[in-house]
Amino acid sequence: MLGSFSGTTVPALLNSTSNQLYLHFYSDISVSAAGFHLEYKTVGLSSCPEPAVPSNGVKTGERYLVNDVVSFQCEPGYALQGHAHISCMPGTVRRWNYPPPLCIAQCGGTVEEMEGVILSPGFPGNYPSNMDCSWKIALPVGFGAHIQFLNFSTEPNHDYIEIRNGPYETSRMMGRFSGNELPSSLLSTSHETTVYFHSDHSQNRPGFKLEYQAYELQECPDPEPFANGIVRGAGYNVGQSVTFECLPGYQLTGHTVLTCQHGTNRNWDHPLPKCEVPCGGNITSSNGTVYSPGFPSPYSSSQDCVWLITVPIGHGVRLNLSLLQTEPSGDFITIWDGPQQTAPRLGVFTRSMAKKTVHSSSNQVLLKFHRDAATGGIFAIAFSDHCRYFNQKSGKLDFIPSSTWGQLCETLHRSLPHLRPQFLHL
Repeated sequence: MLGSFSGTTVPALLNSTSNQLYLHFYSDISVSAAGFHLEYKTVGLSSCPEPAVPSNGVKTGERYLVNDVVSFQCEPGYALQGHAHISCMPGTVRRWNYPPPLCIAQCGGTVEEMEGVILSPGFPGNYPSNMDCSWKIALPVGFGAHIQFLNFSTEPNHDYIEIRNGPYETSRMMGRFSGNELPSSLLSTSHETTVYFHSDHSQNRPGFKLEYQAYELQECPDPEPFANGIVRGAGYNVGQSVTFECLPGYQLTGHTVLTCQHGTNRNWDHPLPKCEVPCGGNITSSNGTVYSPGFPSPYSSSQDCVWLITVPIGHGVRLNLSLLQTEPSGDFITIWDGPQQTAPRLGVFTRSMAKKTVHSSSNQVLLKFHRDAATGGIFAIAFSDHCRYFNQKSGKLDFIPSSTWGQLCETLHRSLPHLRPQFLHL
């Protein structure tokens, strides 16, 4: 049926697609009216010519007779220039009411879809000279853009693309790319992202094709509190990194730097590290603390742990057994005044000797913890380097913390070699 009409509105022009037309008029027993007057004429049933499909576009509709409509749509990244729908017109010469449209890769614009494609002007052909194009990816607040390059070719150094994490020229630049190397993927942390392309007057190339996809700007899990350590970093959003450091006396197990990953489930690229007390090791810092394994939890398994503390030549080591809660039988700490167990022994220390302080005459001290008892315990031994010298006023040997007079020992060694610093066991 071409139509059913009633009332006082004049129907639009009708065209049949058959050589016969059936017209039916009906009136009831009530109100009478003037009726209708129509005219008809014979028209050829030839079709309109098949419309051209635009490059980088698709056509919908396979009938080209009078009043038939054909629709056009561009591939992602291209803008339709012209009319999206054209109709086959009646008349002695069959034609469309508008020419087929074109699909153009435009210079700049704003895209607001949750995913899309951005192309350099003229892609996949060469871009024109002297272009300055700026696109803004505008997503809902709370979303960022995951950007991936699919094609990339520009004149090296002269023609380039810039990606900025925000809507302004002053927004943080995420990357500037030029040449033939395909850039790596990018993750913006703003709901607005700027893509800027520049070409100069000389060589022209195919340019670029990139696609973007929105993702939620959820943060990775908070790594704090970080036991026995410190977390440094500006934030926990996708693409941001945090650094982990251990407190003195602890050793980091795992990765020092973690980066928040893009993905459906927001998480760090590696498991969170741990700060643990090692069972022994070489220590070269000028001050710090040696803790029992597992501190502040009690040590567990039977083990022998050996630490070697080394300070600069000309210095000694001061040790303070500030915390010593070991089992009275079977658990003890031995300290030697040198790097080996054949060196003079400064003492063997058990639970009853807490708070005791000793000084070495060597710049190296060896500590050994031995455990035999079934139950655990804890200990903490603070150390620092010191310099001993002869006090002419008192006529005695004194010591100075190196943190207070850092260059005294070195100065004495250089300027008064016959008055070398001296050390004493206390």
